[in-house]
Amino acid sequence: MMTGVSGSVTVGLDIGTTATKAVAADADGRVLARARVRHKVRAPQLDQLEHDAVRAWRRGPLQALAEVTASVPEPAGVCVASMVPSLTAVDARGRPITPGLLYTDGRGRQPTADDEDGPDSADVMPDASGFLRWAVGEAPGAFGYWPAQAVANYALGRVPAIDTAMAMMLGSIMVGDQWNMAELDALGVTPSQLPTVVPMGGPAGTVTGTGTVLAGGTVDAFCDQIVSGAERAGDVLVICGATLIVWAVVDEWKEAPGLWTVPHMAPGLFIVGGPSNAGALFVDWARSLIQSSTRASAARPDASPVPARSGDPGRVPVWLPYLRGERAPYNDRRLRASVHDLDITHDATAMERGAYEASGFVVRTMLDRAGIVAKRIVASGGGTRVLPWMAGMADATGLPVDVVGVPEGAALGAAFMARMAAGLETSLDAAGRWASVGERIEPDPVWQAAATERYARFSALRPQV
Repeated sequence: MMTGVSGSVTVGLDIGTTATKAVAADADGRVLARARVRHKVRAPQLDQLEHDAVRAWRRGPLQALAEVTASVPEPAGVCVASMVPSLTAVDARGRPITPGLLYTDGRGRQPTADDEDGPDSADVMPDASGFLRWAVGEAPGAFGYWPAQAVANYALGRVPAIDTAMAMMLGSIMVGDQWNMAELDALGVTPSQLPTVVPMGGPAGTVTGTGTVLAGGTVDAFCDQIVSGAERAGDVLVICGATLIVWAVVDEWKEAPGLWTVPHMAPGLFIVGGPSNAGALFVDWARSLIQSSTRASAARPDASPVPARSGDPGRVPVWLPYLRGERAPYNDRRLRASVHDLDITHDATAMERGAYEASGFVVRTMLDRAGIVAKRIVASGGGTRVLPWMAGMADATGLPVDVVGVPEGAALGAAFMARMAAGLETSLDAAGRWASVGERIEPDPVWQAAATERYARFSALRPQV
């Protein structure tokens, strides 16, 4: 037994856009081991986004679990989290036989008469049912049509299980807590071809060859939320992954155009926001354009110390970060990225800073649109390792940024869900004890003042809902 380990160990796996992350944690949420298995995200065409589902959804979780458990006791439970929506067709061995479609992939879009004239549907996860329609067309009569979580769970424990939180993200495929049989019949799909649904935090089976309990696959952003510590009105959880996910905590129901409002896990609280494409998919792309000038800091931000702020606060261009269209609040795939007020005096540092600010401006836009007076940002995800991004977020929003102590928030939250499945916890309320802050980044008054002027320019240029 490892010295100092508190209680039973559990493992959380997070299948992300560019890697599968894994953490093993003890009863106090202390990370005992971590692993990261990289995979590629493919964009065969402008409106497509996919994984090699065999590599990313099957092999990646198996390898990540093996790596993270090599130095810890046999875990009591394992839980897989991943992005939503996603889907692939699988054969009788549970092996994907089509690409794994990811959020915003145009192959999940239902053509309409005004397809080119307006924004996409504002329904929650409208592409989930579209993904199923596409998969049936590509592989009619397949053994199954499963999201990433179900593929991973079948590889781990021979059960394609998702939980009820994940089932809610399947769009019109689900009606309440039941499959939409009218839609399935129209597609020629039976419930046996879809994932097994288990209660959130409940057991689905065991990891093959072990006594480790396997939980139903769940939603990455939800797992991030429960261990973030963003649980008071005025907190804003910003998950800085490939997708930028913004959830502002409020104590009264608020609605705003293009944003989602859902109950918080704490009674009497709600969260307002949604997913944006201004996350690492945009930021890393923007940085890649200038790596020839800032190769060390841009390509490997954790390889050497990088200053939080560099250059002239008044000499930064304004980016619109709509590289692949935008989700909340515009939900319009036709939008494109652009850079404004660029001149010959700008250098690579200014361009990079502009990309970080753009991500912060998206957060500020959502808060302004909902009329929310925020007090602080709680930042989670891999992007928190990039100090200049976090500083840009603070200056662009005028809010202090509390970086979580464990950047793999979704994997850590999944490890807590694994404790519930293993019977070691009885309530999500206890997940708050796992929250920790690694560093606070305050806005710099000079940079904040300059960024506020650029936000006015950003606001004038951005689309209108």
